[in-house]
Amino acid sequence: MKKHLWYSILIFSVIFASCKPIKKTGDFKILPLPQEFEITGVSSLGHDSIKKVYSSSETEMPILSKVLGELVITKEVPEAQIVYDIDNTLDLGENGYLLTISENKIQIKAKDEAGLFYAFKTLDQLVIDAYEQKVNLPICTIKDYPLISYRAVHLDVKHHRETLDYYYNLIDKLASYKVNAIIAEVEDKLQYQSQPTVSSAGALSSEEWKTLSKYALERHIKISPLIQGLGHASFILKHDKYKHLRDDPESDWAFNPLNPKTYDLQFDLYKDALAAFPDGKYLHIGGDEVHTTGRNSGKTSLELQLIWLQKVCKFAEENNRIPIFWDDMPLKDSGVYESMFDSKLSQEEVDKIWKENEHKLLAFLDQLPKNCIYMRWNYSNSDALGNSKAMKWFLDHDLQVMGATAGQTRWVLMPQEESNMNNIRSFVNASIDNNLNSIFLTLWDDDSPHFELYMRGILAFAEYSWAGDKRTKEEIKTIYRQREFSHELSAPKYAFIDDLEVQVALWKNILLKGNKRNYLKKMEKPLEEGLISLPDLSNKGKWTSENEERLEAVEKIMISYEQVADQIDEMKEKTERNLYTLEVYEQVNELVAFSAKALLALKELDNSNNEQGSLSKVKNLEADFKKIRNELETVYSKTRILNKPADYILDQDHHAHLANQSINFDWQFNAEMLLFEKIKKTY
Repeated sequence: MKKHLWYSILIFSVIFASCKPIKKTGDFKILPLPQEFEITGVSSLGHDSIKKVYSSSETEMPILSKVLGELVITKEVPEAQIVYDIDNTLDLGENGYLLTISENKIQIKAKDEAGLFYAFKTLDQLVIDAYEQKVNLPICTIKDYPLISYRAVHLDVKHHRETLDYYYNLIDKLASYKVNAIIAEVEDKLQYQSQPTVSSAGALSSEEWKTLSKYALERHIKISPLIQGLGHASFILKHDKYKHLRDDPESDWAFNPLNPKTYDLQFDLYKDALAAFPDGKYLHIGGDEVHTTGRNSGKTSLELQLIWLQKVCKFAEENNRIPIFWDDMPLKDSGVYESMFDSKLSQEEVDKIWKENEHKLLAFLDQLPKNCIYMRWNYSNSDALGNSKAMKWFLDHDLQVMGATAGQTRWVLMPQEESNMNNIRSFVNASIDNNLNSIFLTLWDDDSPHFELYMRGILAFAEYSWAGDKRTKEEIKTIYRQREFSHELSAPKYAFIDDLEVQVALWKNILLKGNKRNYLKKMEKPLEEGLISLPDLSNKGKWTSENEERLEAVEKIMISYEQVADQIDEMKEKTERNLYTLEVYEQVNELVAFSAKALLALKELDNSNNEQGSLSKVKNLEADFKKIRNELETVYSKTRILNKPADYILDQDHHAHLANQSINFDWQFNAEMLLFEKIKKTY
C-alpha cells in the first residue's frame, strides 16, 4: 500500500528531525477533547525519546501509526517509556482510558482494546504537538471516554468513487479522531454476484470491500452497508431487466412493495452486501422520501411502506443484522413532520401538532418493527423542538432511535454554513440529552464536492460526539487547522475556509437567472431560461446597469479570492501534513474566481470604447477556462475517479443531482460551458 497522504510529511519529520525538544510549556490541543485533561508541568520526554513499551499482562499493542516510530517491547519496566495495560474493572465507560505522563514515564490503563487504541491516538497528538513546537511532552493526566458509543460517518459513493488508497487513508484519518463506524452507501459500486446487472463497471469486488472492512475493524471501525430500498432505487430500476418491479412503470424511483419478486431482488443485494461487509453491526435499508401508488390495492402509502419494512426487517434479523430505517415517511404520513423543520415553533405549538395527529401513528404502532432502529434525521433545523419530540416518542414506545446530522447536503463545490457545524452540534447535543448511544454524520454525494472538503465537518462531529459541547465553533476551527496542517497554521490569519464558503455561495448562481444550476440539464432552452443575458453592443452600459447587484458580488469574490489565494500559498509552504487538502481548496478558489473574471470581462465589453479588444477577451474566456478545468481535474483525479464508465446508464435524476447529469466531469461545469456556447451564438 502507498504511503499515507496525510502523514507522509509528518512521519519523515518526526523520525528524522534534528531539532532537540526543550523543557518549556507547549500548546497541546487534543481532538476530540478528553473528558478530563490537566497539565501540571513539563516532562523530560521529547517527541523522539519514546523507544520502549512494557505491559505487565503482555497485552498486545494496538495497531499504531508511524508517529511514535518503531516501538520495542521490553520485559523490564525501568527500560520502558510507556507502560500500558487493559483493566476491565476501571470505573469508565466502554472505550475509556487513563493516560498519565510523569517526568519520564507514560502510563496507560484502558477499559478495553478500543480504549487502549484511543489512548495511543491521544498520545500521537501530544507527540505531534511536542515535535512541531520543539518542546517536551507535558506532565499531565487524562481521563477519557466517549459520550456516544456509536459514532458513524457516511461514505456515499452513489455517483462516483475514490481510489482504494484513498479509502484506506480515510480509515486511518477517521480512527485518529476516534470515529468508530462507517455506513457505506455503495449502490452500484459493489460487484453483486447474484444480480450483476446492478453493478457499474469499475465497481469494487466483494473481496476488495471485505479487505477494507477488515482493515477498518483492526482500527476499531466497523463498516455497515446501506442499500437503498423501496425508494431511491433508481440505480436498480433504471435497468430494463428490472422495470417490471417498478411501482410506477414510468419512474425508476420506487419498487412495487406488493410484488414478491421485489424482495427476491432486494434480498439478493442485501446478502451480497453483508458478505462484502462482514464486520458491520447494521444493515441500513433506506426507505425515505417515497410514496407508492398502491396499484389499486386500496392500501395507503404508509400501509404499503410498513408491508415492505416488516419484510426487510425480518430479513435483517434472520441474518444477524440490526436494520436501520429513515423515519421520515411514517412521520409525514401521520402529519407531525412539520414540527421537525420549523425551529420557530414553541414547545406548546409542537405539542399541539402532535396532540392533533399522534393517533395516526399510534394506529400503526403494532406494525412498526421492534428490531429496527428509526433514524431521526435533520440537516438544517436540528434545533427544532420537534426533533426531540420525535426521538422521545420512539423511545416512549419501546422503539430504538438514532440521530443523523450532516456534514454535506446539497451544497455545490464545498460544504457551506461553517461546515454545517451549528447543526452538527445541536443534533449531537439532542442525541446526548435523549440518552441515545448512536449518532450518524451523513455526507451526501448528490452534488459531489471533493471528500477532502468534508474534513472540517467530520472533525467537528468527532469532537461533539465524543466529548460533548465543550468547545466553541471558533475553537474547533482553530484546532482543525492545528491537527490537520500544523500548530503554526492554527493561527487566525490562516482561517480562510469560511471566506471561501461565502465565495462559493455567491458563485453557484452568479452566471444564472435564479437558483438553477442543478436544473440546467432539464431545461428545454437553458441559454434563455437559465443563463443571464449578455451585453448588447448597440446599447452600451445597459447590461452593467441591469447587473449592478451581481457585479457587486463579483467585486466581493475577487477581493476574497486574492486573500484566500495568498493564505493557501503560505499554508502550502508551511504545512506539516495534508498538503493535498490545500491543493483541493486552491482549485475551488480558482474555479470560483473564473466566473467572477468572466463577468468582469463582460462588464468591460459593455462599457468599452475598444470593442474589438474587449470582445477578444470575452471570446478567449473558453480557452482560459480549459486551463483552469484541466488543473482542477488533475488535482481531483489524484484521489477521485472523475468519469463514469463509457457504458454507464444515467438514471431519471428525480432530485436533480448534479453529479448524475453527465458521464464525464462536465456536470461540475454546466453553467460555465453554457456561457461559452451563448457567447459563440451571440458574438
